[in-house]
Amino acid sequence: MKKMNLKPMLKPESVAIIGASRDPDKVGHVILQNYINAGYPGRLYAVNVKSEEDILGVKTFKSVLDIKDKIDLAVISIPAQFVPAALEECGKAHVKTAIVVSGGFSEVGETELQEKLVEIAEKYGMPTLGPNCLGVMDPRSRIDTLFLPTYKLSRPAVGGVSFVCQSGAVGSTVLDLISGEGFGLSKFISYGNAAHVDEVDLLNYLMEDEETKVIIMYIEGIKRGHEFVEVARKITKKKPVIVLKAGRTSAGMSAAHSHTAALAGNYEAHEAVFRQFGFTIAEDLSELLYFAKILDSEKYPHGGRVAIITNGGGTGVLCADAIGSNPDLTLAELSDSVKRDLRKSMPPLVNIRNPLDLAGDAEEVRYGKALETVGNDENVDMLLVIILFQTPGADSRVAAKMVNMKDRLGKPLIVLSIGADYTRMHRIMMESAGLPVYDSPASAVKSLAELLKYARYKERK
Repeated sequence: MKKMNLKPMLKPESVAIIGASRDPDKVGHVILQNYINAGYPGRLYAVNVKSEEDILGVKTFKSVLDIKDKIDLAVISIPAQFVPAALEECGKAHVKTAIVVSGGFSEVGETELQEKLVEIAEKYGMPTLGPNCLGVMDPRSRIDTLFLPTYKLSRPAVGGVSFVCQSGAVGSTVLDLISGEGFGLSKFISYGNAAHVDEVDLLNYLMEDEETKVIIMYIEGIKRGHEFVEVARKITKKKPVIVLKAGRTSAGMSAAHSHTAALAGNYEAHEAVFRQFGFTIAEDLSELLYFAKILDSEKYPHGGRVAIITNGGGTGVLCADAIGSNPDLTLAELSDSVKRDLRKSMPPLVNIRNPLDLAGDAEEVRYGKALETVGNDENVDMLLVIILFQTPGADSRVAAKMVNMKDRLGKPLIVLSIGADYTRMHRIMMESAGLPVYDSPASAVKSLAELLKYARYKERK
């Protein structure tokens, strides 16, 4: 399989914004402003056919052909009918890669116009992303082609999760959620109609990208089935891939075709490929985030025995029920030596069993002793710690204890914490430090099960 060189697109040293504008309502203005706000360290040029005056303090040219510098990436945001001519000029100017954020191509029936873009991209050997997309964002290299202003869409912190998304609307929503959850992003790539660069090319790049630890995908259709299988066979041996496939029903397939002109195909066939090659399958957008958090922690269990530590008995019971309903997980049976150690360190009101209910007055010392003792039990593969911050003893010191303990244990550790503002503050505190936190027993337990499935897949391979 011939691989495209996407580094100039995702790590460009020079960028030209074609369609840059002084009008703050124009897409080209927002993109240029985003590059400036992000502190892009490379060489930045504005292209506007009607003006040579600086825009937002950036030197402006009437054509990319007038720029004497070598351009790694051209971001094109002009009406669809003018895009082929602009892309042709990019080819003549030896621009290495292009992103067409403009819509108005095969998604609205203009297939010939889109085919013209592919013809030009192939003619000049210029990998072209889109059209009809948001483009790319990389918080490390500070590139941001998203035409959504930062006051409307928060940008995530730097992290290890890369997000490949066919839909710009879904992508922006998930990015906003990632920012709110507090875990970090490596790259965001919205590829729209996938006219030239498609999901196979993107997976090939991310497979070798050292900054990407986990890949999450939203896809509506796969263009090159054979090549996708080829890359799928390799990629999950190196890193986890979580996929949400839209277009599962006839109604969904029809909607996908009108959205990005994707050929959604038979969902059962897609699912069979995903399962065969160790993809983690998400059922909705929430699961994309739930699974990404736990797989990004890069700690894999040896088995499915789970210990629950809680400061609320009822929530512990709900988690035990969820574990009992999952065929891959079981409640761990604490060893006799661990039970004896717990009895010595816990107050009399604590019943020494799994779930281990520390009682409503549990504070950081009790949590720390319980976690260290249970975490060293050879009968325990994974730990689920419930912190209800509404209780008297639960405060920032408990959250800090969890963060301090997570790297001392050689086993997966997740937290379940349910509540509003005070709880949310502590969830973000823990998430920002790399500790996966969940807001329901079902999401926590299902995430543990998916982590175990991927661990077993890696062992088999």
